[in-house]
Amino acid sequence: MSDRALAVLLLTPAAVLLTLIIVYPVLRLGYTSFFSLSLTSGLPAEFVGFENYQLMFTDPVFWETTWNTVLITLITVPGALIVGMALALLANLPFGVQWPVRLSLLIPWALPLSFAGLIFAWFFHSEYGVVNDVLARFGIEGVIWFNSPNLAFAAICLTIIWKTSSFMALIILAGLQTIPRSLYEAADVDGAGRIRQFFEITLPLLKPAIVVALIFRTITALQTFDIPYMMTGGGPGTSTSTLAMYIHQNTVSFLDLGYGSALAVVMFALSMCVTAVYLRIIRTKE
Repeated sequence: MSDRALAVLLLTPAAVLLTLIIVYPVLRLGYTSFFSLSLTSGLPAEFVGFENYQLMFTDPVFWETTWNTVLITLITVPGALIVGMALALLANLPFGVQWPVRLSLLIPWALPLSFAGLIFAWFFHSEYGVVNDVLARFGIEGVIWFNSPNLAFAAICLTIIWKTSSFMALIILAGLQTIPRSLYEAADVDGAGRIRQFFEITLPLLKPAIVVALIFRTITALQTFDIPYMMTGGGPGTSTSTLAMYIHQNTVSFLDLGYGSALAVVMFALSMCVTAVYLRIIRTKE
């Protein structure tokens, strides 16, 4: 058997599996988006072409949830990167015992998203929440966090940053450990300070790890669902609802599979565009 035939034979099971669990569902999703398919109407599926996509342009909830999703991405991804970088630098210090520091990074990442959302919903509760209790101890009157769109949105963003910064920290920490120690020793000899070493050695060599972390974090940010769903349910009104929550509402609550599929196609396309941009950045760096 030739090397080419052997490669095809070994890759076929993985290709078949990916086709069944990724390619076929995506194609089926796109196919369904061209139909008017509502399980509550009792009518058979009807081909409507791009009508579901045209409906989005006149749907104010679609634009609001899309803007909320983009805003969450723009706030939480840089926030998680900054906090994750600080945590990774802290974990990379030469502690005598390393495992407690590494474990503290794993705990937020290992928590289920819905569980983290529920915990922080309790933290920001207006009556018995930890945040209002701390404010009261400093003589500051507590606020009703989830009655204000801006405060509720801020609470959600803080929760997402806390939850996802540990993931960023783990990837950056892995990149930090690949940097040769000899580079820092040579910089010390040349009289370079810690700040200059960070910008001249650490940051440039961490760019591949940072880009990988940003790709994964951005895609998951665009698909944000669990934390706002558990904390506010999208309220007040739809002020904290995301595109993923709107897809869930249309497909699960309203059983409108046609329009829900069209919304899911838009979110999938948005995720692919962001991934393509990051991959292009990686290629230009090379």
